[in-house]
Amino acid sequence: MYISISPQKLGGSFSQSVGDFVIYLEKENQEKNLQENEYFFNQYDDKIRPYEVIKEIDGNTAKLKQTEPKYYSITVNPSQYELKHIHNNPEKLKTYVRDLMKEYASAFNREINGRPIHINDIKYYAKIEHQRTYKSYDTAIKENAPYSNKIAHLQNKLRKVARGEVSGNMNSIQNEIKKLSRDAPYKIQGQPIEEGMKKEGLQTHIHIVVSRKDASNSYSLSPGSKYKASEVMMHGKNVKRGFERDRFFKSAEKSFDRLFSYNRNYVESYMARKTFTQNPQNYFSILMNLAMNEKKIAFKMLRETGLQLPILHLPQNKVGFAYKQLKKIIETGLKSSSIGY
Repeated sequence: MYISISPQKLGGSFSQSVGDFVIYLEKENQEKNLQENEYFFNQYDDKIRPYEVIKEIDGNTAKLKQTEPKYYSITVNPSQYELKHIHNNPEKLKTYVRDLMKEYASAFNREINGRPIHINDIKYYAKIEHQRTYKSYDTAIKENAPYSNKIAHLQNKLRKVARGEVSGNMNSIQNEIKKLSRDAPYKIQGQPIEEGMKKEGLQTHIHIVVSRKDASNSYSLSPGSKYKASEVMMHGKNVKRGFERDRFFKSAEKSFDRLFSYNRNYVESYMARKTFTQNPQNYFSILMNLAMNEKKIAFKMLRETGLQLPILHLPQNKVGFAYKQLKKIIETGLKSSSIGY
């Protein structure tokens, strides 16, 4: 499970309204019949239409400055293992989102009228999407780039030869294009992956638009607060402040596991990703000391990225090389343990 929280983009050509983002989230509906459309939903209602989302979010911005985000975007990316476990069931995903947003409310170290933040204080709208396309920052696009650029150059040359603008052997150019296509490291059904192509496998994910202001349009609730859970003296009173991101991310996983009896492997966990970022050596140590069954599953998940694990029982002079290879495998495994974003 990979979850990200991003503030509204502001400045330049970006709109103060949520409208552009809501329209963007309607992109999959453009390819469907009206009966097949995915609607927005919130804690209590389904089939919420885009104009309602825009009206409610844009109308809930009292006293916010133009330089302040009016809403936040939460993207929930279940792994393919998690999606398979729940059979990619959209109703189960809705149930999960509704439980997740209770955890979101609980992660605020804030009070409203002397009580903790409750889910009814959160104004949000969620939308399930089923497709993802390759973006310029994806590993497959970056590593295919040298091949794609050469293929594009040769295809342009081929067209010029066909028009008689330049001399050349068309068969030779076509054979060179075929060879480059075969040699490209990332392919779908034999075709090199290019930007804009749809990703294979289960790609279901959820976008959640959350108002910066509470449901009463009176209190600012920012998950991007620079303050961790703490208290500060204001006007002679202790005031709670902050948002506990670690708590939210951990609770998000526990919620999924509890709801659907999911047995999470170490390499899928938020704490594993955090440990790897902060202390890779400790991550490797934990990985190697997992119980045998869990270790086998962990390595299976990592191997499915397309890389092979190095032989771990190596002479001492080869350990450094194996360590680097294992690090590369784990980095790729961490990226693929959730769907790209």
